[in-house]
Formats: sequence, C-alpha cells, structure tokens
Amino acid sequence: QLQASGGGLVQAGESLRLSCATSGRTVRNYHMGWFRQAPGKEREFVASVSRGDGKNYSDSVKGRFIVSRDNANNMVHLQMNSLKPEDTAIYYCAAKTVLTAPFELWGQGTLVTVSS
Repeated sequence: QLQASGGGLVQAGESLRLSCATSGRTVRNYHMGWFRQAPGKEREFVASVSRGDGKNYSDSVKGRFIVSRDNANNMVHLQMNSLKPEDTAIYYCAAKTVLTAPFELWGQGTLVTVSS
C-alpha cells in the first residue's frame, strides 16, 4: 500500500530525498504525512501535505524539509536538507482521507542516519 524509500547514511549538513509510493491507491485522494521515530523515542510528526497541497511542518524541520506530492505518479516526497544528527530516525509515510482524522494508512519505514 504505502512504501517509503530513499533513506541512507549521510553526514550532517547533507541532503536526502525520501519517496512514498502509493501502489494500488490514487494519492490525489489522500492527505499525506511523514512521521519519524528515533531510537528510544515515540513517533513524531514531521510534515504533511493535504489534498489541496496545503503543507505543515514540525518546528524541528521547518525551513529545512520540503514535502511535495506528485499526483501523476502517485508519489509523495520529503526533501530533507541541512540534515542534523538529531534527524536520525526511521521515517514513515502515512495517508488519510479526512483532514481532521488520524492517519489511517501506514507504510513500512525507511531508515535515515545522520552522522556528525
């Protein structure tokens, strides 16, 4: 259903682009989100993009990360710039049909490791 990819090991200050494929689903029908979970911590919100392309970011990534949607290819991306060691986590994409409801579809995550 949802599959995140693009993770890897980078040095602080570098960039990565994550992608979320929505196989079998039409991404334009969903509000999409990115979350992350660092070792020993709870999952936290990173960014979201609504069906209408409205975007929200957590304070910790605002100005560094950019979320975008590619409805033609049923993909959502998370461009991560100026990465910091504290960005190290497993990143998950999620989808929902109702803007004010919790995310209902989750994919397998992709690991991002940022070394100092």
